[in-house]
Amino acid sequence: MGDQEHRIEHDSLGEMEVPIDAYWGAQTQRAIENFPISSVTFGRRFVRALGVVKKSAARANQELGHLDDETAEHIIRAADEVIAGEHDDQFPVDVFQTGSGTSSNMNANEVIANRATELSGGTIGSRDIHPNDHVNFGQSSNDIIPTAMHVAVLEAIEGDLVPALETLENELTAKAEAFDDVVKTGRTHLQDATPVRLGQEFGGYRTQIEKGIERLEDTTPRLAELALGGTAVGTGLNTDPEFPPLAAEYIAEETGLSFREADNHFEAQAAHDAMSEAHGALRVVAGSLNKIANDLRLLASGPRNGLGEIDQPENQPGSSIMPGKINPVVAEAVNQVHKQVLGNDAAVSASAADGQIDLNLYKPVIAHNVLQSIELLANASSVFAERFIARLEANRDDCERQVDRSMALATALNPSIGYDAAAEIGKTALKEGKTVREVAIEKGHLTEDEADAVLDPEKMTEVGILGEESE
Repeated sequence: MGDQEHRIEHDSLGEMEVPIDAYWGAQTQRAIENFPISSVTFGRRFVRALGVVKKSAARANQELGHLDDETAEHIIRAADEVIAGEHDDQFPVDVFQTGSGTSSNMNANEVIANRATELSGGTIGSRDIHPNDHVNFGQSSNDIIPTAMHVAVLEAIEGDLVPALETLENELTAKAEAFDDVVKTGRTHLQDATPVRLGQEFGGYRTQIEKGIERLEDTTPRLAELALGGTAVGTGLNTDPEFPPLAAEYIAEETGLSFREADNHFEAQAAHDAMSEAHGALRVVAGSLNKIANDLRLLASGPRNGLGEIDQPENQPGSSIMPGKINPVVAEAVNQVHKQVLGNDAAVSASAADGQIDLNLYKPVIAHNVLQSIELLANASSVFAERFIARLEANRDDCERQVDRSMALATALNPSIGYDAAAEIGKTALKEGKTVREVAIEKGHLTEDEADAVLDPEKMTEVGILGEESE
């Protein structure tokens, strides 16, 4: 009978006590007790995806005559509530569970079945609307979970990550334009190199993000393939032949994305190469963000004893002991996200490669890590754009002063006086604390007018051989 805080639910193994106010049933309760591993559960994107898949399956089964209209409508209403996030607290199963994700599939089946039963006027736990026979009709955990994985990941990429990256791209574009007239010392090997414009460097950062978005979009055709319809091992046993394409059509309608039935159900369930590919693109994006963050930390180093070419925003005090210290805290957060994504990539790539025969048994950990990486990258990109990039200013005076003192200006002398003579000028300038221009004139290699033509830092930032027009 249970007590005042619990009710009795049943599954094929017998009775289980379940919290009286829970929509989940016996199988979910067993999973709660079996997997007290991490206290990490699936988040909003994955729970929503389960609701989308269950709703679409019910619609397809209703249309095909496998569910009566009343039962289907109650399941659809309950699934809509899951999609909307009304029952997120009803999905307590640990990510580290059975490798097929069966516990999470049954969690969804039980929550939707009990809520649908309640909507029909029945009693929770009565199984009037059955989690297996009705909500899971024509399905298996082995095709439901990979389907939900693809739905959740593609929705997260398109709905969260790409917009965040576009925001970052826009801010970098704005800075590339604003800084286009700032000539500064280029650096290779962290040593002085020929001049560049600060806007050119920011244009490079913008292109990294632009190409990162393209890489993510390139994964769409494979992520759009859905395993639904393969049931246990890919053969489609116990499902209507018309169910897979029809359910995929409803999923596409629900999400606004181009989902379709998988080209091969055996591949879709036994391997997760599409997920590994998608995370590979995420890894590259994370690397781009890391590179940009590292560069900006270097360019903002100082403010008096570093490069000091850009002024960073004062987001918060940088030290508990050094008054007035400001650190590039947002860029550092981006660096840390990169390291987490690298760890996630190792987990995803190893898991995707470790399928055995007809089923990959790392579905939950793959789903969790890919979705976490997307969330981290989306949030980091937005914060980086709005609280760091948008607030940067160029230190124009320091950039100009450093360019004038740079030994690398001697490079422009190569075409007119040769490499060896130019190298000697550079060494002399460094030794005597003079500029390249001063030494070139003193040694008689150039007149003042010729030096103005050849050693023009701004002209050095474009393709061409300086001084030819004066010869």
